Amino acid sequence: MRAILLMFDSLNRRLLEPYGSIETQTPNFKRLADHCVTFDRFYVGSMPCIPARRELHTGRPNFLHRSWGPLEPFDDSMPELLKKHGVYTHLVTDHKHYWRDGGATYHNRYSTYEFIRGQAGDLWIPQVDKPLPKIHVMDDPERVERRRISRAQDRVNRTYLEAHHTQSLIQTFDQGLDFIERNQHADRWFLQIECFDPHEPYFVQEAYRRQFHLSDEFDGWAPLIIRSPEDGDPQTIRDHYKALLAMVDDQIGRFLEVMDRYDLWKDTMLIVNTDHGCFLGEHDWWYMGVMPLYNEMANIPFFIHDPRYPTAKGHTPALAQNIDVPATLLEFFGVEKPTDMMGESLSPVLQGNPHHRDRAFFGYFGGDLNVTDGRWVYMRSPVTKDYDHVYEYTLMPTHINQRFGVRELKNTQLQAPFRFTKGCPVLKIPAVEEPQPNAHRYQHRLFDLDMDPHQLTPLDDPIKEAQCCREMEAYLRRVDAPPEVHRRFGLDRIHTAHDVLINREDHYAAYRSVTDHVRFTHRRELEAFLVLYRYLDATAQASLVDQVASQTLSAVSLDQLVDQWVDPVHRPGIRYQMDLMRHIT
Repeated sequence: MRAILLMFDSLNRRLLEPYGSIETQTPNFKRLADHCVTFDRFYVGSMPCIPARRELHTGRPNFLHRSWGPLEPFDDSMPELLKKHGVYTHLVTDHKHYWRDGGATYHNRYSTYEFIRGQAGDLWIPQVDKPLPKIHVMDDPERVERRRISRAQDRVNRTYLEAHHTQSLIQTFDQGLDFIERNQHADRWFLQIECFDPHEPYFVQEAYRRQFHLSDEFDGWAPLIIRSPEDGDPQTIRDHYKALLAMVDDQIGRFLEVMDRYDLWKDTMLIVNTDHGCFLGEHDWWYMGVMPLYNEMANIPFFIHDPRYPTAKGHTPALAQNIDVPATLLEFFGVEKPTDMMGESLSPVLQGNPHHRDRAFFGYFGGDLNVTDGRWVYMRSPVTKDYDHVYEYTLMPTHINQRFGVRELKNTQLQAPFRFTKGCPVLKIPAVEEPQPNAHRYQHRLFDLDMDPHQLTPLDDPIKEAQCCREMEAYLRRVDAPPEVHRRFGLDRIHTAHDVLINREDHYAAYRSVTDHVRFTHRRELEAFLVLYRYLDATAQASLVDQVASQTLSAVSLDQLVDQWVDPVHRPGIRYQMDLMRHIT
């Protein structure tokens, strides 16, 4: 028995033909679906990239205890468990995150691995002098500078990737298919072919550029929001993503030809998945990172073929998520799953049982907590604005791009073991990176996907909201979430519909001095004003409110206030945050 995990990054399922897309042509995804069970209700867990991969190793959520980070010493790794039980495991990937500080313990869990260079600012081609591009304004100057350096490196790398055979995606499939050719007659192996595409930047070869009539003006990097024409053209961005998706689909075709040639369907499990989706203008958002986890990001494509159930095909309504993948692979090879693994094998679904799990929970570290039963989706934001009481629990203190700083580590405490840390105490470190800025301002949102599949109209249903809160509280206990997480979401105070209504009233209580004296053209302008208000100290806040008392503030007047009250260094960041608030309301 063999197994192949074919994984992509940032795959938007609504542009795939097996999921009903008429906007794009993905014939090889259709061919794939003909061999597989296609899940309609498959969800992410921990977001984004590396947190999702930690789940694919450990089968348990990590976003309530840890941000982006490596596998921990107490983590059970699915590929490593397979290796210990006599299954040869091999990773082929062009995903640069495995070689950054925040992902450096993953690839060595496999028997062997192959890394294809060049994707998205990979520190590859050495060139001393390279111009730094302009970046859409962000709130963090250090993050802006890192992104400028990364995009400058990406431009250099692309000069070595112009030919079709040099493209990172093509080389990744080349190496993956070479492994199959070498080992087609061998037994008990697991192959993971993991592709960075169609993650941004949306960079494709000339043949695809001609096919989709693409110009050279767009560099492939999508903004989070589009405020003006200089931020980007929506149709241009979508067309570039579609072109990259077409290239991905062609490689799926190459892969299926090999599956057919050696009739691997008879003895090889195949899983095709992604870590998360991406936004392509839905809800006025682009790409990923700071926005609420609507279904364009959270409800992801998933295909599985199990040779033990050759007649299992078609769509299933079973609710499942990423933590179920490692349990499925371990069960397939007859390896007992660890007691800490919360995912369950999908084998019963493939045998015809449409009921897999009652609820799926998902979110970003420090951001919203979300739950769905496949029909209802409830998105709960933190009820406090204070990010000081968010902690990283880890024995591997690295962020995505660097080690934890001395300033962070000076406030480290020792935390007693959690149930899943195998008796090991862990470091409790105050979090400094906020992955979802202003998450407490998103407000709680409830959607009925049967009536509103695009999540355009939040519902006002305190009874249902209270039920979701009780489910969330039970989930936090089940995963042994830190005590402050319960308080941060206010779940310890929500038991009935009446509690929900009181919680809503409390939401703006801290800003009565603003809302009682200042009027706004729209609620989004109130949210933008509160960004400026919170930036100032208490004395300046009072003076600002006195200045604008009884006025009606618009986007224009708010921009003038920023010029008056914010120093030039911080103005771009404040304006950026205000723009974000206008988009999430």
